[in-house]
Amino acid sequence: MVEVVFVCWGNICRSPMAERVARGWAEREGLTGVRFTSAGTSSEELDEPIDSRAQGVLARAGYSTGGHRAHQITASEIREADLVIAMEELHLRIMRRLVPDADNLALLTDFDPDAVPGSGIPDPWYGSSAGFRGTLDTIEAAMPGVLDRVRELRA
Repeated sequence: MVEVVFVCWGNICRSPMAERVARGWAEREGLTGVRFTSAGTSSEELDEPIDSRAQGVLARAGYSTGGHRAHQITASEIREADLVIAMEELHLRIMRRLVPDADNLALLTDFDPDAVPGSGIPDPWYGSSAGFRGTLDTIEAAMPGVLDRVRELRA
């Protein structure tokens, strides 16, 4: 089983969105043997559901929204995952402090060939609902690359 964890700040917007998109794409493509989860680097939103604006965007696009409770990433979670995908460089720095020798960390935009190298996904939480649609678009643009990497890890 390949373990992939998506990580953002509070685990209420970007990372659970990416988790749900990855699950939906994997299911649609018949990709099995992979487990997608998500976590945050902050402890501020523990046990919170997905932000209602993120839920709305996901639901309108046909993705699942239920069953989520925010949690903070742990060092053991990083070590046990095959791939940990952060939304911003800040999240990578925080995780590298937890596990300095981690070699399984990447930015989500690393998987989008059209993204600016090293760019991240801005936090839509601080803006309007329209920002969540942009976040979904960015996540979906990276998903073919993410699934290609999962297939490599399964090989």
